[in-house]
Amino acid sequence: MKFVDEAYIDVSAGDGGAGCVSFRHEKYKEFGGPNGGDGGRGGHVFAVADPNLNTLVDYRFSRRHDAQRGQHGMGSDMFGAAGEDITLKMPVGTIISDAETGEVLFELLKPGEVITIAKGGDGGFGNLRYKSAINRAPRQKTPGWPGEKRNLKLELKVLADVGLLGMPNAGKSTLITAISNARPRIADYPFTTLHPNLGVVRVGPEQSFVVADLPGLIEGASEGAGLGHLFLRHLQRTRLLLHVVDMAPFDDGIDTVAQAKAIVNELKKYDTALYKKPRWLVLNKLDMVPSEEREALVKDFVKRFKFKGPVFEISALTREGCESLIKAVYKHISAQQKIELEPEVIDPRFADAVEPEQK
Repeated sequence: MKFVDEAYIDVSAGDGGAGCVSFRHEKYKEFGGPNGGDGGRGGHVFAVADPNLNTLVDYRFSRRHDAQRGQHGMGSDMFGAAGEDITLKMPVGTIISDAETGEVLFELLKPGEVITIAKGGDGGFGNLRYKSAINRAPRQKTPGWPGEKRNLKLELKVLADVGLLGMPNAGKSTLITAISNARPRIADYPFTTLHPNLGVVRVGPEQSFVVADLPGLIEGASEGAGLGHLFLRHLQRTRLLLHVVDMAPFDDGIDTVAQAKAIVNELKKYDTALYKKPRWLVLNKLDMVPSEEREALVKDFVKRFKFKGPVFEISALTREGCESLIKAVYKHISAQQKIELEPEVIDPRFADAVEPEQK
């Protein structure tokens, strides 16, 4: 399935049905009185966060989504039926904003979360509503209210606890394969990863976290160079960033410290909040460095990079050091989760909040 993280849609809730003017006509009931019913409300448009989806590709080719209008009121005290609601399934992490103003309207952050993105119009009143002691034969009625119509932009930011960032061929895909159930494409050339990959890391019984592998970043990514800039948004919701650095020896004089600093600068240019997120250093491919040279190489890199946070020495290929890394990551993630209080999820399809207001 093609990965699509942006789409535009037009949604229209149903219009309310019109009220009815009718009078009771039965044998021996000369003055039966008014019996015109109200119109039914129009259908709502809901959006639900479906954990089984990871792309917005369905909305790239299906733009219009219209709910059913409410039925008109009828005689014999019959009210019109409500229009049928429609529910749009979207990936968890979808941001719904106004396509014209850019204002963020909704965010789907929890699996199963349901929101009302367009409310159906209320039904009009029939003449039965206007009956009174001084107006026994009312002929008034009201039309149905129009449903909401919106032009929306859908933007997907994947929900992951940990994000992997680094230069192309730093070993990010190999790392996510070694520690999780993800199976991204791996090859010995740059930009093998063309879209984000998510993997669930199992630490123990009922202990896990989600890690995201993004296309490699290069200098100038925040201005559009390479592929990584297209997916930097997916790091904005992570709780922790793992900066993966390729420590394998080079023969062409590439400065790994300069590359690592370039990655950090791109984060700062793209989003200051992303730059300030907790970031750990993961020095990868140390299996290719002679054991007697590793300690000096690592110390020299950390000193020149001027890094103050946690540093992990691993080999994703042989899984050396991966176990201690994932245990430290889980400890950090679980500590943050305890601080965050999750609000109760209320389904508006079954809540009083979506009932039509009295006019």
